[in-house]
Amino acid sequence: MKSAEHNSLIAIAAALLLVCMPCGHAQQGMAATPSPPQGATEIDRVVAIVNGDLILESDVDEERRMTAFLPYSDPAGSFSRAKAIERLIDRDLIQQQAKEQPQKPITDAEVAANLADLRKDILACKQYKCETPEGWQRFLAANGFTEAELLKRWRERMETLAFIEQRFRMGIRISDAEVKEYYTKTLLPQYAERHATAPKLDSISDRIREILLQQQVSALLDEWLKELRASGRVRMVTASEAAE
Repeated sequence: MKSAEHNSLIAIAAALLLVCMPCGHAQQGMAATPSPPQGATEIDRVVAIVNGDLILESDVDEERRMTAFLPYSDPAGSFSRAKAIERLIDRDLIQQQAKEQPQKPITDAEVAANLADLRKDILACKQYKCETPEGWQRFLAANGFTEAELLKRWRERMETLAFIEQRFRMGIRISDAEVKEYYTKTLLPQYAERHATAPKLDSISDRIREILLQQQVSALLDEWLKELRASGRVRMVTASEAAE
């Protein structure tokens, strides 16, 4: 994949939170959720099982914190735990399929370049002055990440997005008129609400094109995920079950 295509993955992530990042789940059979001793505080628990992979409560919390790194996202936006679990399940199904079709590794330089672009596009970053190293570190800490942790997660995100891009995007075309309409009706109002200066259309038209492309891809992806769910073993785990 070309470097420019890697840069466009930032916009794809904004359009489809579904592939935000891979969850750090354990394998079924590991002691991921033992019953805590009486009077102890439960640290983590299983929330779902996907073809033998465990999705943990800590994955849900990390999903919540990771939304802060989506470009053009609303810093004050609400978070749905139920929807986050559904995204984690779907993401796990995607990753299981991706393992069967190895991709070209993404280099450290590509991850670093992608994150450098990301800093410019996170609206919540403005108040932290993320363009400076100190500001970026403050923003990371405020959202519970170290730089090493974010680099690891962002690489996984790019790998997952690259797999989806390769599988679904061929043949889809976005017109200039569609790009302009998204810029005028979606991005400009967001920047205006935050009293921030919006970038010029020509400077972000490629990223907008990727957002719109992924909105079309998402319909194809949804149908594919339904098929994966139907053919696999997905089970939600209640709090009482996890404590047994």
